[in-house]
Amino acid sequence: MSFAVKILIWTNIAAFLIGWLVPAFNAYLALVPRDVIERYWLWQPITYMFLHAGPGHILWNMLVLWMFGVELERLWGTKFFLKVYFASGLAGAALTLLLSVLPISVAATFVDTPTVGASGAIFGLLLAYALYFPDRPIYMYFLFAVPAKYFVMIVAALSFFFSNTAWPAHIGGLAGGYLVLKFGRARPLAELKYRYFKWKMNRLRRKFDLHQGGKAKDWDRRVH
Repeated sequence: MSFAVKILIWTNIAAFLIGWLVPAFNAYLALVPRDVIERYWLWQPITYMFLHAGPGHILWNMLVLWMFGVELERLWGTKFFLKVYFASGLAGAALTLLLSVLPISVAATFVDTPTVGASGAIFGLLLAYALYFPDRPIYMYFLFAVPAKYFVMIVAALSFFFSNTAWPAHIGGLAGGYLVLKFGRARPLAELKYRYFKWKMNRLRRKFDLHQGGKAKDWDRRVH
């Protein structure tokens, strides 16, 4: 098992056991939009990722983290793997918070409802796996072989239609994972430096390069 996946799994298990023994622990660290917005409990968008509602919840999330996370961490390295993981989880929290403040009827569903689980971060990893290995078969419910790209679509759809309040974290995790994969390796300063160097080289080339002119038989058709 890779390093970050191992640490994440043991941290989630420890947090689950503490929350099971001390229920107030979950109430303090779960993502509750009203607490974040009105009481400024700004740690909740991070801590909610390490809490789970029950044994089945944590078992499924840790199984998926192990199944897909190990290969992705070995592919990317630990640093970028953690970047994708936490960015996806934070994006799930951000979408939950956004929906809770919008002037729509569904906002009341989220504003006081605790959200827990690593699912937002997990969904970001699932999307990454589907993008890197789109045709690799995944056995859904351990019975049906489904290509990874379709597996993620099916799981996202099931989450949207059958999850009461956790679906924003899942959908936000997908979006966060995609954005990090697309822009997460970008280095703005290095890009600006490259653009300036390219512009400077083109300017020098226009000034000193060879230019063709005249007819093919002209002795001076190449002019500096």
